Amino acid sequence: DRAALIGNLRDLARVNRRLGGVALSARAIEALAPGRAEIRVLDVGTGAADIPLALIDRGRAKGRLVRITGVDNRPEVLEAAAVADPRVTATGELALHVADGRALPFPDDAFEIAHASLLVHHLEPDVARVLLAEMARVARLGVVVNDLVRGRRALLGAWLLSRLGTRNRLTRYDAPLSVRRAYSVAELTALLAAAGLRVERRIDGSFGHRVALVARRNGAR
Repeated sequence: DRAALIGNLRDLARVNRRLGGVALSARAIEALAPGRAEIRVLDVGTGAADIPLALIDRGRAKGRLVRITGVDNRPEVLEAAAVADPRVTATGELALHVADGRALPFPDDAFEIAHASLLVHHLEPDVARVLLAEMARVARLGVVVNDLVRGRRALLGAWLLSRLGTRNRLTRYDAPLSVRRAYSVAELTALLAAAGLRVERRIDGSFGHRVALVARRNGAR
C-alpha cells in the first residue's frame, strides 16, 4: 500500500527527529570523524533518508560538507521516500541507489563511515554479520550502528507511541514488533565482533530504548 508506506516513512522520520535517533547518529559519526571539513557517509537501509538529510543540514550549519550515499534494497521504499520528503531528490549532497547491503556495489574504503539506523533488528544474526562485514569493507574510518534495544520498557513505549501517535497501520504493527526483534547491546557488540569490528564507543539514547555503537575494523586506528 503506497499511501501507507509513505505515512510509515513519515512516522519514522518524526520518531528519529523527536526521540533522539538523529542526535545519536550525529554524535556517533562525530566520534569517528571529529572536526573534519568534508566527510563521505554510506547510509545502508536508508528508508526515508531522513537521517541523511538531517546530517547534511547539521553539517551545513557547521560549515562541514557531508556527502551521503543512501542505499535500500527496495525501490518502492526509495520512491515513497521522495514523496514523503521532496528534499530527498533536491539535495545535492544526497544520492540514493537501490542496492543490497550484503553485497554493496562499492570498492573498499569508498567512504569514511558506513552507517545503519533501525536496520539490524530486521535481520537474522547470520545475515546481520554479512551486512556488517560489508559495511566495514567500504568504510575507511569505521561503522556506526544505531538501533533499538530489546526491553520491556522499550516495548511498552513502542506500543503506546504506535497507538497514541499515529493511525498508520504499518507503524502500529511494526513498532512493537521491531522492539521484540531488537538485539541487546551485548548481542549487537557480538555481531560486530563476528564481522571483524571492535566497539570503541557506546552512546545510549535518552530513554534507554536505543543505542549507537561506534566500531572500527580490527587493527585500524
